[in-house]
Amino acid sequence: MGSRPTLKDLVDAYERHVIEDALQAASGNQRRAAQALGVLPTTLHEKMKRLGLRRAEPGMVAMALAG
Repeated sequence: MGSRPTLKDLVDAYERHVIEDALQAASGNQRRAAQALGVLPTTLHEKMKRLGLRRAEPGMVAMALAG
């Protein structure tokens, strides 16, 4: 019997997915992504840090979208 993910694991995975989608929709702009999510940019930054999401380098989002 495999171990089941904890509630924290599930919430973190969902939050990571939502943040990644918002960043993609905002072309990597964290301020716009934060606004779309209804949180302060500092809150988004802290969540990204906690979840291990790296800040997008300039041009990397465009490369990822094109690839």
